[in-house]
Amino acid sequence: MTTEKLNNDQLRQTFVHNLNRMYFGKLFLSQKMDTLIETASFKTLKLALTEMSQDVINQINRMSEMYGLINERPTNETNNPIKAIVKDEFCLNTSGETAIINDMDIILYVQILEHINITAYRLMKMTAPILNNKEVEQLLTECFDESVDDDHLFVLITKEYINK
Repeated sequence: MTTEKLNNDQLRQTFVHNLNRMYFGKLFLSQKMDTLIETASFKTLKLALTEMSQDVINQINRMSEMYGLINERPTNETNNPIKAIVKDEFCLNTSGETAIINDMDIILYVQILEHINITAYRLMKMTAPILNNKEVEQLLTECFDESVDDDHLFVLITKEYINK
């Protein structure tokens, strides 16, 4: 079995492909955050979702900046894992009968999204050196760190919720 390394053009394509997925996925998610916050019943969860909503906006702004730094334009791709998860409305029952179940489902789906973010940002950080732009690498690190922090926050909320 031979391993084939990606050339510089392939690495750049990989970076831009994932940047597009993250950018448009985050744009879509940002449009749904207010509804998600309203649906949550646990006060701490509402606060965490509000914080996450601001982080999503910050990440969108950073990614917009990255496009300019690498002389690329955002291109919306049809296959987007973040959109796919958000489109099903987190499988929530909004009738109000199952607030606890909805809260736990919100936590589950948000953590799935954060794990996608963490993995995508990690891949982008690995391919970013080909761009030869330290500012892009710093912006990616900030996005990555926010996603890791948000994931940890939702783990803590789950523990708090379960141990009430």
